[in-house]
Amino acid sequence: MPQPPQHWSGSISSAIKPVAGPVAGPVVGLAEAARPLAEEDWAPAAAAPRLAFLLADLNTGGVQHAVIRIATAMATAGCRVTLLVCEPGGKLEAALPPSLRCVHLPKASKIAARLSALRADPTAWRLLRRPLLSRRETQLLPSLVGLTDYLRREPPDTLFSAAPALNVWAYLARRLAGAATRLVVSERSHFSSGKPRKLQRKQILAPMMRHAYARADQVVAVSHGVARDLVDNVGVAPEHITVLHNPTIGPDFASRMAAPVDHPWFAKDGPPVLLSVGRLAGQKDLPTLISAFAIARSKRELRLVLLGEKNATAAGKGDIHSLIEGAGVTEDVALLGYDPNPIRYMARADLFLLSSRFEGFPNVLLEAVAAGCPVVSTDCPSGPFELLDGGRYGRLVPVGDPEAMAAAILASLDEPHDKAALRARAALFDFDRSIEAYKNVLLGLPQDDTYPAPEAWR
Repeated sequence: MPQPPQHWSGSISSAIKPVAGPVAGPVVGLAEAARPLAEEDWAPAAAAPRLAFLLADLNTGGVQHAVIRIATAMATAGCRVTLLVCEPGGKLEAALPPSLRCVHLPKASKIAARLSALRADPTAWRLLRRPLLSRRETQLLPSLVGLTDYLRREPPDTLFSAAPALNVWAYLARRLAGAATRLVVSERSHFSSGKPRKLQRKQILAPMMRHAYARADQVVAVSHGVARDLVDNVGVAPEHITVLHNPTIGPDFASRMAAPVDHPWFAKDGPPVLLSVGRLAGQKDLPTLISAFAIARSKRELRLVLLGEKNATAAGKGDIHSLIEGAGVTEDVALLGYDPNPIRYMARADLFLLSSRFEGFPNVLLEAVAAGCPVVSTDCPSGPFELLDGGRYGRLVPVGDPEAMAAAILASLDEPHDKAALRARAALFDFDRSIEAYKNVLLGLPQDDTYPAPEAWR
């Protein structure tokens, strides 16, 4: 098996000078975005690098949070940054910093988009045939025409995309536009496993991914596990992949930890409080989480707090309530919805739980470790094994095994934890190092340091 690619990073250089003060960053449609930018429209100098980040939406997922952090850091470093969004109206859109310009890509009909895709790369028509006929993979295809038009009218120096199908459409749009834009495609989750339909998706999309990724300027994987998956199951050349962890623990982390929590369960002298943070989606495997909590609760007094909102494709909140009621733990579980600052809860919880079926590199798990909160996580592909160094910094349990998770919960609550060691572990995934590495990739600069893979692999 090929060795996992290394994470490159380094110290912040002065190649890009910071700009003074905020940059105006309106939300606009493509027609407005297509006009030439006047000096008063944008604070950075005309020679500043122009970066565009392509996103499906601005909902409250880990991918969106990570990309916004990267984009904001690039804007602070003096780049002219635009977010290209396929589906407008996400909750994070209203909270975007003024340094980020947001452009909503218009949608064409799927027929027009399919014809554009085939025209972009006629030699790949056999590889495109199945993705273009897939309902799932073509959800964002109508934005292909708008993206192509944007790249023709206002070509950025680099386009960054962050989802499998979206990466393919970005490759086709750049080719169709004839733009000299560098293309950086990023994998943020484990492509080949987790969902029941992943095998079918691999058969449909992986051949075209392999074709498109080989023609991108850089492929970024969010963890070594994701990189290995791209090599083994998509066929991406390992030397074409750079592993860059998410820039998660930002400069404001300490202040976010110190923010008050007014929920009564976090008062002193109460029973242990367990915490889980994430979208109420099938990927997070809430049935296993609730069952594990109910088993552990039958052994001792415990409480569970869930932070997160319903995913558009997940079961409704009523089903979550049914799970809780069916497990007989209604009085001991609190559903608090989405909170923009879950870190303050992590700093006060007795144990953090991650029950996911698959991940890429779970930001919330790193945040919990950085807050000094002990963790129990499924050993899902991928990220937890890597982050916790094979279980040295938190207990790992099999996916979908509530009995094993319950046992790990009880054992973890009964043993001492070195919070300083947890924080030191999280410090290895340094924010500035990660941002510097992303800057180098986005601007085509050389990397100058490596980040080691875990000491042990399954």
